[in-house]
Amino acid sequence: MMGLSDMERDALMLSLQASSWAVLWSLPFAIILGWILGQKRFPGHGLLNAFVHLPLVLPPVVMGYLLLVLLGRNGPIGGPVEQIFGVRIAFSSTAVIIACAVVGFPLMVRAVRQSSEAIDPRFARAARSLGASELRVFLTVTLPLMAPGILTGMTLAFARAVGEFGATITLAANIPGRTQTLPLALFSVTQSPGGEAAALRLCILSLILAGGALLLSEAISRNVTARVSA
Repeated sequence: MMGLSDMERDALMLSLQASSWAVLWSLPFAIILGWILGQKRFPGHGLLNAFVHLPLVLPPVVMGYLLLVLLGRNGPIGGPVEQIFGVRIAFSSTAVIIACAVVGFPLMVRAVRQSSEAIDPRFARAARSLGASELRVFLTVTLPLMAPGILTGMTLAFARAVGEFGATITLAANIPGRTQTLPLALFSVTQSPGGEAAALRLCILSLILAGGALLLSEAISRNVTARVSA
């Protein structure tokens, strides 16, 4: 695989696995929140929207530190989890997934919300007039119409997660073979004498993954939009 070393290969696989799990675990919440923000208006709507998108504007290291405060062994979440279940969240592969999920989540919610806002409400009204329940309307009418936004959000969140650095190194550290993702491996080799070739390989891999995800997002969005409109 492009002459990658074991360290580079492990970092690549961890990035792919962590980003995939981050997208899958956060997808249901992103769909629900995106639909609520796009279709409903209620007191605190703007506050909720701002809170969801906070990771987009906060420095990643700040986001990682806040997660560390919450999920560390002395934190209000991490402490009880370790005491009750014997599982340490910080500085583990789980921490990598959490960091990736948090930074990619706003992109997913934003894409779903925009897709939800574009839905013509007459479709839902027509389904209700035919006796469909709210759940059935959502599953058979709203959800398919939001599909372009959902798929676009998934690929954008995946690309963002693959490139995540600040929150990951703060919450999960940079442990080769355990928490060292592609960006962290690139950081490590740039700090080592003679690491230029490895840095170039990792840089090319990052470009391929991020660029491929963006191109896939466009292709899927256009394909699904064309099918829904047909």
